[in-house]
Amino acid sequence: MIIVLRSGATPQEIDEVTRRLKKLGFGVHISQGTERTIIGAIGDERGVNLEEKIGVLPFVERVIPILTPYKLTSREFREQDTVVRVNDVEIGPGRFVIIAGPCAVESESQVLETAFRVKEAGGKILRGGAFKPRTSPYSFQGLGEDGLKLLARAREVTGLPFVTEALGIEELPLVAEYADMIQIGARNMQNFRLLEAVGKLRKPVLLKRGMMNTIDEMLMSAEYILAQGNYQVVLCERGIRTFEPATRNTLDLSCVPIVKKKSHLPILVDPSHGTGRSDLVHSMSLAALAVGADGLLVEVHPNPVEALSDGPQSVTPEQFAALVKDLRRFAPLVGREM
Repeated sequence: MIIVLRSGATPQEIDEVTRRLKKLGFGVHISQGTERTIIGAIGDERGVNLEEKIGVLPFVERVIPILTPYKLTSREFREQDTVVRVNDVEIGPGRFVIIAGPCAVESESQVLETAFRVKEAGGKILRGGAFKPRTSPYSFQGLGEDGLKLLARAREVTGLPFVTEALGIEELPLVAEYADMIQIGARNMQNFRLLEAVGKLRKPVLLKRGMMNTIDEMLMSAEYILAQGNYQVVLCERGIRTFEPATRNTLDLSCVPIVKKKSHLPILVDPSHGTGRSDLVHSMSLAALAVGADGLLVEVHPNPVEALSDGPQSVTPEQFAALVKDLRRFAPLVGREM
């Protein structure tokens, strides 16, 4: 249920609704807009008539049931688009933010060169994997904490905040100590204990869609994070597994406008994992801008042929710069700033 308060509701009136809801056993989440305050009542509504218990208060405008299984993530709970802040970078309406960098951190020279080239071209956030979830146990698994230190060094010399993945609850505190934004990868989208743990950290989270998950399942995973009080969540469409072998995954660009209708959370597109082909990154990035995405997640490597992870889908710094140049030409046509 959501409780919509009348315009101009005082802090004391908000506290009164909160107190009553908690007494009835509900969790309380408050969304304050420019004109209205909305309070989400999260819990078992069976046997409790909130219209009678709360709706009768003179400063309550109406009580509305939320029909979707994801409550806090839904557009019903919050009409305004959420803006997620990663240090000084804002991800949300009116902006098109590019996160770029290598799939895996390999060396100091690789990370620093990529970071400088990403910033020079117009990237706003650096990406890089210190812990790598690989299909094969014999593939490169990442540098661990040494990789986090290299990413922190790149942030120090370029000013770019960075996002990196936490594979499990065990290394989450270590990743949170270094990273500005924590990525939950596709394979962990339904690792609910990890989602709850990252929700308690109050750090920005990049939540990638699972390769075999529906849009609603992705939104339910985001709900786990928001339910812990962390609303700084950015969704990411990174392709789903289908029967089509021409690309690594099938990039579901229809996901973007659907999410925009269902949720207030920003959403990025990852054309690198979405296609697995560097030659398709440029066109799919332009398409992501056109369908309303709030930004991109792009893999950039100074020498993709020698990359230890995902070389075939990584673009060179020169290709990345050309991509950003084209995006800047088209962004104003869809009301976006870069």
